[in-house]
Amino acid sequence: MDNLVIAVVAGGLILFASMTSAELGLSVAITEILAGVIAGNFLGLHTTPWIDFLAGFAGIVLTFLAGTEVDADLLREKWKESVLIGGFSFLVPFLVCMAFAAWVLHWSSQAASIAGVALSTTSLAVVYAVLVETGLTETRIGKLIMASTFVTDFGTAMALTLLFIHPGPLLAVFVVVSAAVIILVYRVSPHFFQRYGDRVTEPEIKLIFLALFIMMLVAELGQSHAVLPAFIFGLVMARFLATHRNQLRRLRVVAFALLTPFFFLKSGMNVSLPAVAANLGWLALFLSLKLAAKFIGVYPLAIRYVQRYAWYTTLLMSTGLTFGTISSLYGLNAGILDKAQFSVLVTTVIATAVVPTFFAQRFFSPKVELEKEVESV
Repeated sequence: MDNLVIAVVAGGLILFASMTSAELGLSVAITEILAGVIAGNFLGLHTTPWIDFLAGFAGIVLTFLAGTEVDADLLREKWKESVLIGGFSFLVPFLVCMAFAAWVLHWSSQAASIAGVALSTTSLAVVYAVLVETGLTETRIGKLIMASTFVTDFGTAMALTLLFIHPGPLLAVFVVVSAAVIILVYRVSPHFFQRYGDRVTEPEIKLIFLALFIMMLVAELGQSHAVLPAFIFGLVMARFLATHRNQLRRLRVVAFALLTPFFFLKSGMNVSLPAVAANLGWLALFLSLKLAAKFIGVYPLAIRYVQRYAWYTTLLMSTGLTFGTISSLYGLNAGILDKAQFSVLVTTVIATAVVPTFFAQRFFSPKVELEKEVESV
């Protein structure tokens, strides 16, 4: 299929997904993922290098934006809640799903570890997209969920690194260069924004994009991934960008209008319905296990710390996408997972992006206006 034909079909599906999201009151992340499932299984749409690049970059940009929404003061104030909710959100699903894959399905120890890592995640991309759409990024509950999500994904990233990535000079280069880029951009941003800000060419956004491109490059060289440094970059820049809301808003517009639709669309295209149908039992078991493990790990703590929003917090912390897909792809490319195992895992991951989000928004979403009024009292 020609690139322009693919672009037209993808553009039409993305527009349709946005309209469906608005009409049904669902997160656009859900409708774009479902559009990708339709595209890949019924329309013959296949991924291309330019889609792969846009989708990969979109995941990094989303992660950076998620970091900018974490309130550092709230994180310090609520560090105990964030660490406990986020920590158990990672640990319980990791152990449960790894044990199930190893002892019940008799997967190899490495394949079982990949399953545990892939299904322990909470998707920064999905959580951030939902909180932005609902306006909850400006509330304490939204910021607490973002902080807890960071803790969960930090645990996932560390587990993947410790289990499978062998330290070496290039990995050290990745860490050092990423840290240097974060510090340098943070230091030069005040002068750079003052000198070049408020121009139609948006030099500020280009500076941030360049930093993220560099992180992606050195991550690839170091056989790692730029998700964690991108989030830390956003976290470091959060206070500064809070005083430059126009630039942050324009960056968000670029991300949600052009980049993130391809991220979610490609995620849906990874779902093979024949493979899902052939392994439906495994998929149902993995999905049930992850949701049950997230409930066990998160809900008791959510009841204690955010009782009014315990179900909403638990459901959003049960989502998975970015790091779950990354972990599954790593297992496939490294020869640890076969195609059947990969299809089951990646479909389960994508299902966790859709199912918990649907119920969270439909039945448990906080009233934003009421929440802001309460916080202002």
